[in-house]
Amino acid sequence: MERLNLLAPDVRRDPYPHYAELRRSAPVALVDPGVWAVSRYDDVVSVLKNPAVFSSQGLKAATTQPWVEHNPIAESLVLLDPPRHTAIRALVTHAFTTRVLPRVEPLARRICAAFAARAGRGLEVDICDELSSTLPAGVIANLLGFDGSLAAKFRTWSEDIVAITPVTPEEARPRIAASIAELTRYIEEVFVDRKRARRDDLASDLLDAEVDGRRLDDAELMSFMFLLLVAGFETTTHLLTNSMRILAERPELLDRLRRDPSIIPTFVEEVLRFEPPVHATLRLVLRDTELAGVALPEGTVIAALLASANRDETRFDDAERFDIDRGRRPNVAFGHGIHFCLGATLARAEARIALEELVPHVKSIHVTEEPTWNHGLTVRGPVRCGIRFEPL
Repeated sequence: MERLNLLAPDVRRDPYPHYAELRRSAPVALVDPGVWAVSRYDDVVSVLKNPAVFSSQGLKAATTQPWVEHNPIAESLVLLDPPRHTAIRALVTHAFTTRVLPRVEPLARRICAAFAARAGRGLEVDICDELSSTLPAGVIANLLGFDGSLAAKFRTWSEDIVAITPVTPEEARPRIAASIAELTRYIEEVFVDRKRARRDDLASDLLDAEVDGRRLDDAELMSFMFLLLVAGFETTTHLLTNSMRILAERPELLDRLRRDPSIIPTFVEEVLRFEPPVHATLRLVLRDTELAGVALPEGTVIAALLASANRDETRFDDAERFDIDRGRRPNVAFGHGIHFCLGATLARAEARIALEELVPHVKSIHVTEEPTWNHGLTVRGPVRCGIRFEPL
């Protein structure tokens, strides 16, 4: 089969037929931009649960480029292996407690209710500029202790960071490098302020987090804040936009959710399986190994295709069909094993709250402008998508 380019425009628009062909014909295959794609569910899980062979350092291939002076996310939790990963995860989990959702839920509900009131009067918007951005921006600002007036900056910073790839266009590189420098300076200012006086936010909680006498150092604090901004913004933004697109394509589902809001969490879970925000995570092969009959030498960079695994027909019946009645068999939208996403509960909650507020107010949802997709290697989602809401 012809070598697949994961960043080609036609693949970005609809990667799923290409993933299906990989699963059928070449479950471990060399693809562009120069990584080995792993596409079947069992193989993806095998990679994710075996950091002794498949190191998270593989993500450095996407986050570290010679034209970026320093990218703190390249040193973040998601790129670490045990034992350092274990120690830092314990510290951030200590701060990222069950208090997180109660802290942000009232604000999330207010943001969603305000948007729902507008949609309930009839509304046509670029959903990526509206609910899909305003909700995570507000939640992140509230959670991390950022200035809420910088919401537009959150989106720019986040989109620029995930756009770093080995083939990032040269003309985009100065803008991305400037975004990283700007975000670094801002987070430094936040921590200087919190060291003077704590507040009720995660930045303060991270400064106070301590396990077995160990605290996060300045570099670890910086990298985790980078990670939280990007992960918190990108996952929720694309999850919300994809939810709107699916409800537009399947109007009968909107009726079902309106009649029975208790199935909204089930709907969200199927969106995550069917159209996940994170399509791949990268790993570095630490020693010669074999996967699905393919020899992978030490130093090979592989892309575990989470989105392909979630449509593996050996794992999910009729996997290419969106079906909220299939049951909640676990998928890998938020990863698996030691790197399971720390913010998964928060992202699910934001989507649930948005739908709980919106669904009772709208009769139908229509796509008025086909999505424009982002350019990241690991995260895939719309950066522009026209949506029209018809009132009840």
